Amino acid sequence: MFFSRMIFRSFSRQFKRRLLIAVTVCLSATVSVAMLGVVFDVGDKLNAELSTYGSNITVQPKADAVVNDLYNMGGDANSNASGTSESDPTTFLKESDAPKIKTIFWAFNITNFAPELNIHADVNCASESVDSSSCKASGVPIVGTWFAKTLHMDSGESTVAGMNGMRSWWKLDGSWPKDDSAQGLIGTTLASKLGVTKGDTVTLYKTTADGSRNKQRITITGIYDSGDSDNNAMYIPSSTAQVLANLPDSIDKIEVKALTTPDNDLARKASKNPNALTQDEWETWYCTAYPSSIAYQIEEVIPGSVAKQVRQVAALQGDVLQKTQAVMVLMTVLSLVAAAIAVANLMAASIGERGSELALLKAIGATDGAVSRLMLAETAVISLVGAIVGALLGSGVAQIVGHVVFGSGITMRPMVFVLVFVLLTLTVLIASFSSIRSILGLKPAEVLHGR
Repeated sequence: MFFSRMIFRSFSRQFKRRLLIAVTVCLSATVSVAMLGVVFDVGDKLNAELSTYGSNITVQPKADAVVNDLYNMGGDANSNASGTSESDPTTFLKESDAPKIKTIFWAFNITNFAPELNIHADVNCASESVDSSSCKASGVPIVGTWFAKTLHMDSGESTVAGMNGMRSWWKLDGSWPKDDSAQGLIGTTLASKLGVTKGDTVTLYKTTADGSRNKQRITITGIYDSGDSDNNAMYIPSSTAQVLANLPDSIDKIEVKALTTPDNDLARKASKNPNALTQDEWETWYCTAYPSSIAYQIEEVIPGSVAKQVRQVAALQGDVLQKTQAVMVLMTVLSLVAAAIAVANLMAASIGERGSELALLKAIGATDGAVSRLMLAETAVISLVGAIVGALLGSGVAQIVGHVVFGSGITMRPMVFVLVFVLLTLTVLIASFSSIRSILGLKPAEVLHGR
């Protein structure tokens, strides 16, 4: 009974210090849970955020890829329509093979894709509001593509693919065209040059390989601003472009947007020569969503193709992801260090104030171990309460970060809470070490006599 009353009075006198310890641990747990929660979930969200600015994998016919590599004609994967070359492609892939991209091992990581047929045509206006005699342009880049095409897979699933999702940063005045229609989009630069507005109709003329002169009337449903030289082009449905160019089921490029894992040494080795990998390395690489792994699997299902990652996009994703994770881990470490220092100082002050009580406990028979366990138990209970409250607050902070930065919530994995509680336990134990040493050094006779 005497022992219990002593503990109660001690707890009352030292309430502020215990509260400060709980608050310190709570703040550290809040920061740790929030930061590590985001770290464990930031990869996919950051890649998804960055991938809104274009594809990170492009697929071409092998012959074109060889020529591009030979003459170093890589360029920006997202600006093919505005390239300097005015010649039409001579090698093609089959548009009917494009949906096979969604059958690879990493199909669920393929968030969008769009085939393209890049040609050039002459444009004449055919609108009552426009003087057709002055509204002409030759060699205009025309991109035949999908806008929001619904694909029905053999597995019974359906997916939507096309430029509607690939060009989400475009500023569009109007509406997206319908697939398999005589509609199209026109860039702001070309629209200004021709004096065309949305709702107008233009006529495209194209001389095909056999010498015939085809024409196609296109209704402009919208005017887009891409922010680059792509504003000189027109986008129309692929089926319409194929009829215009007399190239049925033909495309010369596929843009692919995929959620990927940043490259490491294994991925870089595989991108140079997959055959140089050992069996274990091959399995690890093939079963990890590296850009090179996804590109390799696309080549397996698209006959005659070469798939390459857009180095600038892939490098940006990996660099930003690593720096973001490093900052958040650093904040976690700093919060734990601050908590350790604060808990150590508070425990030292607490032991200094309670020196006579602890000495009396030792004088009446309590061992050093018993007194140390008493102090550790008190600190553990206080820290546990602070950690639980902090974990709840940290989960909320993580959701706020997710919605503000990425526009979606953060998935809190159980491993985050386990890791944080382990780290806090080690932090409190380390912080308590110096205080325990001072308890072991207490001499009851000297303390009780005020020496």
